[in-house]
Amino acid sequence: MTVTHEAHPGHRQSFLTRYIFSQDHKIIGLQYLFTSLFMAVVGGFLAMLIRMQLGFPTAKFYWAQWLFPGGFANNQIKPDFYLAVVTMHGTIMIFFVLTTALSGGFGNFLIPLQIGARDMAFPFMNMLSYWLYPPAIVVLLLSFFVSGGAPNAGWTSYPPLSALPNAAPGSGLGQTLWLISLAILIVAFLFGSLNYITTILQLRARGMSLLRMPLTIWGLLFTAILMLLSFPVLFAAAIMLLFDRLGGTSFFVPAGLVVGNTVIQHAGGSPLLWQHLFWFLGHPEVYVLILPPMGIVSEVLATHARKPIFGYPFMVGSMAAISFLSFVVWGHHMFVSGMHPLVGMAFMTTTLAIAIPSAVKTFNWLATLWRARIRFTTAMMFAIGFISLFVTGGLTGIFLGSPAIDIYVHDTYFVVAHFHFVMASAALFGIFAGTYHWFPKMFGRFMNERLGKWHFWLTFIGIYLTFFPMHFAGIAGMMRRIFSTGLYAHLQGLAWVNIFISLAAFMLGAAQLLFIWNLFASLVRGQRAPANPWGATTLEWQTSSPPPHGNFPGALPEVHRWPYDYSVPGAPEDFIPQTVPVTAVPAPVHGGSGEGPPGGKGQ
Repeated sequence: MTVTHEAHPGHRQSFLTRYIFSQDHKIIGLQYLFTSLFMAVVGGFLAMLIRMQLGFPTAKFYWAQWLFPGGFANNQIKPDFYLAVVTMHGTIMIFFVLTTALSGGFGNFLIPLQIGARDMAFPFMNMLSYWLYPPAIVVLLLSFFVSGGAPNAGWTSYPPLSALPNAAPGSGLGQTLWLISLAILIVAFLFGSLNYITTILQLRARGMSLLRMPLTIWGLLFTAILMLLSFPVLFAAAIMLLFDRLGGTSFFVPAGLVVGNTVIQHAGGSPLLWQHLFWFLGHPEVYVLILPPMGIVSEVLATHARKPIFGYPFMVGSMAAISFLSFVVWGHHMFVSGMHPLVGMAFMTTTLAIAIPSAVKTFNWLATLWRARIRFTTAMMFAIGFISLFVTGGLTGIFLGSPAIDIYVHDTYFVVAHFHFVMASAALFGIFAGTYHWFPKMFGRFMNERLGKWHFWLTFIGIYLTFFPMHFAGIAGMMRRIFSTGLYAHLQGLAWVNIFISLAAFMLGAAQLLFIWNLFASLVRGQRAPANPWGATTLEWQTSSPPPHGNFPGALPEVHRWPYDYSVPGAPEDFIPQTVPVTAVPAPVHGGSGEGPPGGKGQ
């Protein structure tokens, strides 16, 4: 990993300030990406434990007992530890992998480069944002090793299980550490969000009007707004829950609750209040994970299809509509809470309305691919795979948006299948597409394409084999946090389904080892990449690979056109960079007059 500083020869840094406590957005982005990769390994290992237990409940965990001796008895996993593993897997993958890799990693690396800025608006705050992330990880993982073990109330941490330290083994110190860890991470997210919004609105290059921004930047801008408005709600809820646990308050604990034959001395609280506060963040969080991949995939599709993105203004409008609607749908997670049917109908209407902008985006991606000269690079294959996963997961979301169906499949494996398609796997494919696409820009080398395509096919097939059968398990009544299907007579017929799912999951996990090997081997032995290996148009490809300190040598670039001038008739090449004046190579006008600086803020 070499990030040179030739553009600023007078800028001298020690190893610590250059690579550890760096304020350079590119280094911070890579720090986020590699730390997220470490957490993905941890979260993936926990997923393998879950599948091992469900697929082979009588198996002996000789290889895992030494790591968590308190979580096993006679080399078999304990039920309470299994619930802790499920809780930690969900928490890690959602908050510590997908959110941090997409917003922290790609957001940091790409925003200044794609809008033509030297760095983020607040570099010190940016560094601080990253350095709150490792302490949050340490506090979270520490919960595995304290008395009582890690929390087992699920990634949603519903009270009173999460509010009363003696409610369950994992409700003790482990739950407190979970809340503290999340609070620290939320502060990091808020620092990052403020930085992203300010940078995008204030530091765009001359001529970079809003409608000349790449769709990746639009996705990251809407994501930052969602995070800024929704995460403080969860932060406040986490603090209130801490007060309930440690200070004797009763925000979430009702009167008359009996735990272990003892009446709990709380009164006046409501567990439903937590659900409202949690899901006010929880559903926008889905789009925090999916809006950046939507932008990344749009970028990759246009570049490798050699064709302008179809319906650019509608793509932007769809992201705006999805962002707005994400704040008025949280109630569909609570259809079984006893809400009035009219309220449920209102939430059903807003939930189903999200299908409209989602469909607009999907049809625009397909129209972009129609009759295109597609280059089937690994990045392109992951981008196309993203569309498949997004559609599959989105269609099952329509079922869950209807109270009549949702009440039946609520908290079953149907829900697990749905969100692993639309939120987890689709977001993961966005990360992979972005990694293979921008790896040459990050490190000046290509990733191995042959290994990349093996990685794609094994991952794509593995995801469908793993998660698609879960729909049927859910319809058959398999609960999402069940320890063993052997506990209930009506689920015992699903034993072979779980064996099949587990074997597919192991294949899926092994495929990710291929990616890790390719990533690190390519850092050392990957083929050298030129500055613009894909023939792309956006600003980051108009500087060297990797970019120098300050991103652009000499003066900052000036933007003259929209970001998707591919295969323009009469042009000497099949791409025209944003820095090429319209008078030099005429093209259809997109995102402004095409001349001068209509909306760029300049620097």
